[in-house]
Amino acid sequence: MDAALHVDEIRSYADRVLAARNVGSSADLVEVITALEELKSAVSAVQAEATVELDAQRRAEQARAGIPARRQGRGVAAEVALARRESPHRGQSLLGLAKVLVAEMPHTLARLRDGSLNEFRATLLARETGCLSAEHRAFVDEELCADPRALDGVGTRELIGRVRRMAAELDPEAVARRARRAESDRNVTVRPAPDTMAYLTGLMPVAQAVAVYATLRKAAASARAAGDPRSLGQLMSDLLLAKVTGLPDTGNREQAPAVPLTINLTMSDETLAGGHAPAVLSGEGVQGEVIPAEVARHLAGRAFEARAAMWFRRLYRNRLGRLVAMTSRQRFFPEALSELLALRGLGICATPYCDAPVRHDDHVVPADEGGATSVINGQGLCEACNHAKQAQGWRQRVVSNPRERTEVETITPTGHRYTATAPAPPGWREPRFVRVGPGRYELIA
Repeated sequence: MDAALHVDEIRSYADRVLAARNVGSSADLVEVITALEELKSAVSAVQAEATVELDAQRRAEQARAGIPARRQGRGVAAEVALARRESPHRGQSLLGLAKVLVAEMPHTLARLRDGSLNEFRATLLARETGCLSAEHRAFVDEELCADPRALDGVGTRELIGRVRRMAAELDPEAVARRARRAESDRNVTVRPAPDTMAYLTGLMPVAQAVAVYATLRKAAASARAAGDPRSLGQLMSDLLLAKVTGLPDTGNREQAPAVPLTINLTMSDETLAGGHAPAVLSGEGVQGEVIPAEVARHLAGRAFEARAAMWFRRLYRNRLGRLVAMTSRQRFFPEALSELLALRGLGICATPYCDAPVRHDDHVVPADEGGATSVINGQGLCEACNHAKQAQGWRQRVVSNPRERTEVETITPTGHRYTATAPAPPGWREPRFVRVGPGRYELIA
């Protein structure tokens, strides 16, 4: 079947599904929901097969171009991510899942096709068998998924329990090795939560995690027994901060302890003095978080009252609210320009759909192709995205006006185009012309 016609048929069918009215009895509506769930799973199976075929074709093209074998396949995961509107990390996971399903787990793929499994459960099956040999993985695949009726009524937790029990029986040494390797993945991450809060997450071996939690809980319980009015959760949070930073615990029920603070204020001096435009609170290696101006002023005031170390960094903007540009003739981005690029993107990688923190300063048009080391031609990328765009056939260009928010167009080896727009800074207003008199218009932001 012709590829273009095939795509048109898919989109035509999607239009039919979207245009359909959900009418009928309750039983009919349940059947519609079931059929759509089965369709989602079937589409995931077809996507997996298409992903594997894309990888094979791209590797063959790169081999013909003389690219070394160890570099063949670079950029495929990023293509998959863009096509599926996912992050590059997620694209790498989807590519790996597709290869495993097609090459090593045909029964799981079949259950994805007929709707007995969804993509999430198929991913868990592939992940939990990742430490096994191909032969053992195939055995688990057949035992669990050869008969679709064997999955009826099986919950996700039960399914994963079955896989883990089989893996431990087939190759206990491999499972033990996997557990030891997992310890090397221990880390601490931070991600935003609602209402100017954040989640601080520590990934560590279970024994150490339980020890940390038990220590905090015991200390919090002792403080409550001594009359501390804070809740157990508040105490555990404040004690964790005190133990990690060495700051004194203030014992304040309503407010967390003040901390050494750097506020990156991408707002005007008028706002700092009492205006309402928001600010961005960020730190090295942490994505920027938009906070209300009043909250920013409150944080600064508390830090000042507590005599905590505090720094202000002002980023002046022009009359339209755009950050002032800086340029440099250096090959590498100077520190100030590098920081501006990160702040412009709120610390998030500039690649479409990528949520990873900025790790590399990148030239949109490469320096060896004449690209300037400037704020217009610069962007902040995560490490994976910076490497992906260096693959054969990838191009980028700036498509926005210098007075506007930066827009970068990414062109993949297949010619598909994806545009990423820099996040709107605090107080952003789209520019527009307003009539101020007969035949006279003024550009405002």
